[in-house]
Amino acid sequence: MHIPDGFVDAPVSLAAGAIAIGGVAIALRQAGKDDLAARAPMTGLVAAFIFAAQMVNFPVASGTSGHLLGGLLAAVLVGPWLGSLAVTTVLVVQCLLFADGGVSALGLNVVNMAFIPTFIGYGLFVLVRRVVPATRAGVLAATAVAALASVALASLGFTIEYALGGNGAAPVGAVAVAMVAVHVVIGIGEAVITTLTVGAVLASRPDLVHGARDVERRRLVGPATA
Repeated sequence: MHIPDGFVDAPVSLAAGAIAIGGVAIALRQAGKDDLAARAPMTGLVAAFIFAAQMVNFPVASGTSGHLLGGLLAAVLVGPWLGSLAVTTVLVVQCLLFADGGVSALGLNVVNMAFIPTFIGYGLFVLVRRVVPATRAGVLAATAVAALASVALASLGFTIEYALGGNGAAPVGAVAVAMVAVHVVIGIGEAVITTLTVGAVLASRPDLVHGARDVERRRLVGPATA
């Protein structure tokens, strides 16, 4: 999913960079409205976990492999604003220190992996939560659905960028089919890892799960006063 330098032309890369800078600025402002000092340690742990998890690749098919994107996981645990900042930090470190993703393509990678999964994916998580029971099981079901979808949506983001300014010779239709097909499979792995991680945190420290705050509130105060 990490786009290298030169794969997408300069105008589209610059536009994505501008979107990334604007998005980070908005996320910083919105995150600052909450108790940022109290949530910063958890955000740092989430970023560290995603960084480490992305180092592990799992086979998909025909010699391809995938790894955790982590955007939906971050959003469910610390909220979409801090979640997007956590994943952006991971991507910047990977790019500058490990040459994982091109410098000129950093904005593209931030849009695809830090913004689409955390904002659009979390929006889907919220929608699914509205139709499932307000229980921990409901939270995990919504997490699984949104995690899988977030990876497919990120691959669609890449496909749109390739259609607008891709320098490859492959037709856009072929790229779209290949990207979405592979990333649906990767999304299954994402859903499993994300759901297990959120489940583990729910079991030990449910108060730390941003996406389950209402569930824990109901559990603590009871249905009569919730």
